[in-house]
Amino acid sequence: MKRTIKLYVFLITILSGVRASSQDHMYSQFFNSPNYLNPALNGQFEGDLRMNLIYRNQYSSIAGGGLSYLTASIDYNVPRFGGGFGLMFTRASEGTAYLTKNNVSGIYSYSVGSDSYVLSFGLQAGVTNRAVDYTKLIFSDQIDPRLGYIPGSTSGADAALFNNKFYFDSGAGINLTAGNFNVGGAMQHINRPNESFTGVPAKLPMRGVFHASYRYNITQDDNLDEDQKSYVIPSVVFYKQSQAQSLSVGFQYKRRSINAGLWYRSGGMGNGPGSVVISFIFDVFINRDGGEKMRLGVSHDVPSGKGLNYSNTSGTTEGSIGYETTLPYSGNEYRKFNGNRRCYDFY
Repeated sequence: MKRTIKLYVFLITILSGVRASSQDHMYSQFFNSPNYLNPALNGQFEGDLRMNLIYRNQYSSIAGGGLSYLTASIDYNVPRFGGGFGLMFTRASEGTAYLTKNNVSGIYSYSVGSDSYVLSFGLQAGVTNRAVDYTKLIFSDQIDPRLGYIPGSTSGADAALFNNKFYFDSGAGINLTAGNFNVGGAMQHINRPNESFTGVPAKLPMRGVFHASYRYNITQDDNLDEDQKSYVIPSVVFYKQSQAQSLSVGFQYKRRSINAGLWYRSGGMGNGPGSVVISFIFDVFINRDGGEKMRLGVSHDVPSGKGLNYSNTSGTTEGSIGYETTLPYSGNEYRKFNGNRRCYDFY
């Protein structure tokens, strides 16, 4: 009976999300999904080709299915642009097939600068499909006050006009790297697409993201090679979409191929409980001379709210994998802003 009640509460939440303006998810390992964070970070890496995959499993203990999110991207560095071209796929699944959203986007980025700074711009455009399976939803007239859910029962509730919606979506971003500072911002859903299932317009709110980082060398020895130095990199990420907003504040400790982070993310209005986040990133250099490397990351969120806490949600876990390589005969010997610090030095 308790499980049925939890399932019913979860479904009410899902149905509320169908009627109201939805919010996008945000990754705790924002630095391991740079194209999702900001399209201006597309093509910003040392090699020729980069592939990233990140998966987020949120509140897995909640009955009725958890919340899972996945983003896969591939981008090609064009040195004469200081940016490049990219392709990104994002999937959100909220509940066991109750509500899904798939997006495919193309990204273009370009950079300008001098010996003291690099300023990057990014444009993103794609198509989103949003779908819901009404046959798996449970309504109040299918629940007996004493027995709970009645298997095989049919609800008298009116179904929405559509269970599948396609729409065009767009975004843009900007990023500045100057000395030991990196700062950027992005706006998504600039065209405010209509994602309604009912025929009544429901505009998707624009999502704004601001991020800033500072890179501090704690070894203070310029004679050391770059991979011998140690850094502390404090960062802040602010997210706002309609009434939902959150602030993530923390730092990374980076030495050689190991990167450990500690963060606190506020819940904010309409965005659930706050969380403490621990992350570990490992760079595996397969071919250092050839610029080939693999990055593995894992993080865990411990929610600190009164209603949703660790005992009834099991927190949130993210896993990520990234791969960079140089391509033979790519003609990328020329590097725009060669020697300048770039945004990828901060993560």
